[in-house]
Amino acid sequence: MSQQVVNQGAVNRYEIVGSFLRPEKLKKAREQYSIGKISYPKLQEVEDQEIVRLVNKEKEVGLKYVTDGEFRRSYWHLDFFWGLTGVEHNIMDQGYLFHGEETRADSARLKGKVQFNKNHPVFKEFTFAHELADGNVQVRQSIPAPAQFFAELVRGKNEEKIDQFYSDRSELYQDIAQAYRETILELYHLGCRNIKLDDCTWGMLVDKDFWQGMTNEDYDTQDIQKQYLQLNNAALKDLPEDLHITTHICRGNYHSTFAASGGYEPVAQTLFGKENVEAFFLEFDDDRSGDFAPLRFVPEEKRVVLGLITSKSGKLEDKETIIKRIYEASQYVPLERLSLSPQCGFASTEEGNILTEQQQWDKLHLIIEITQEVWGY
Repeated sequence: MSQQVVNQGAVNRYEIVGSFLRPEKLKKAREQYSIGKISYPKLQEVEDQEIVRLVNKEKEVGLKYVTDGEFRRSYWHLDFFWGLTGVEHNIMDQGYLFHGEETRADSARLKGKVQFNKNHPVFKEFTFAHELADGNVQVRQSIPAPAQFFAELVRGKNEEKIDQFYSDRSELYQDIAQAYRETILELYHLGCRNIKLDDCTWGMLVDKDFWQGMTNEDYDTQDIQKQYLQLNNAALKDLPEDLHITTHICRGNYHSTFAASGGYEPVAQTLFGKENVEAFFLEFDDDRSGDFAPLRFVPEEKRVVLGLITSKSGKLEDKETIIKRIYEASQYVPLERLSLSPQCGFASTEEGNILTEQQQWDKLHLIIEITQEVWGY
C-alpha cells in the first residue's frame, strides 16, 4: 500500500456528493437479475467491475474523496433502511411526488424493533471501495440520516406499523440512534474516517407550500425541527475524534426533477447552529435554493460545501458566474471555510439524472478548474 495517505480531516476545495450515473452494463445486469436471467453473484460481479472502473476514473480526475457511486443501491436511502434489522421492503400506493414526475412506489416500514445488523450491505460497499482507494485517496461513505429514516417510517400507512412494536415513540428514537451509532462505529472499525449523512428532511421543511398542505395551513415546524435534530445528534454522540461527519441537505433529486423549493432561512438556526457535523453540503444551484444569507448561522468551526454546479443538467455553467457566487457566499462564511461541489449526486436513484456520463465528468473538471482559480490549488 502506498505511504501517501490523505489527511482525513483536510479541507478539500472540490467535492462530490456521492452518486454517479449507472453504466449501461450495470443497468442491463440489474434488469436481467430482476427477471431471473442471471444470478445474484453474477450481478455482484458486474457491480464490482463497474465500481473498479469508477473509482479509477475518480482518481484520474483528481478527486481526493471518492465513492462507489452507490452502484450497489437502487435508491440513495431505501437500500440502507432495508439493511437494518426490524425493517422490511414494502410497496406503497404511491411513489414520491416530484415536480412533474412520480417515482417507483418502494418504501421501508417496520417489521420489528429497529436494531443494528452486523451483516448490513453498507459494510461491503465500504470495504470494497476502501481497498480500491489504497491510501492515495479516501472513501467518504454516504448513508441517509437518522431523521430521514424516521420520516420514512411515518410516511403514509407506514406509521401504522410503528404502534405494533413501539407504544412509546421515545423508545423508537433511542433504537434508531443506537442502530445508527453501532453502524457508524462498525464502519469506523473497518477503516472509514469520513461519513456523510444525506438528509432531505430539512429540504422539505423549507418549502412553505408543502408544509401548509401537510399541516392544514398551520405552518409551524419548530417541533419537527427539534425532533430531527435530536435524532441526528443522538446517533452522533461520543464518536471517535478522528471520524469526520458531514451532511448533505437536499430538496429532492430524481430524474433531473425536484420535490421542494425554498431557502434555508426557516431551518438555518437549528440545522446550521446545532447539528453536530463538521460541514454542510448545500444546494445553491438555482433560484429555488434561496440566497446565501442563512449561512450567517454557520458556526466559525464548521465548513460549507457550496453546491453551485447542478447535477440535473449536462449544460456547463459559466465559470465567471460561479466564481462571483462563491465570493458572494464568502460574505457570510470566509473563503477558507468554503468548498465547491455539484448540488447533489448524479443519480440519487438508479434511473439517474438526464445527462451523459461524459457531461457528469465535464462538470467535475469545471469544479476543479474553478477551485484552482479561486483558492489557488
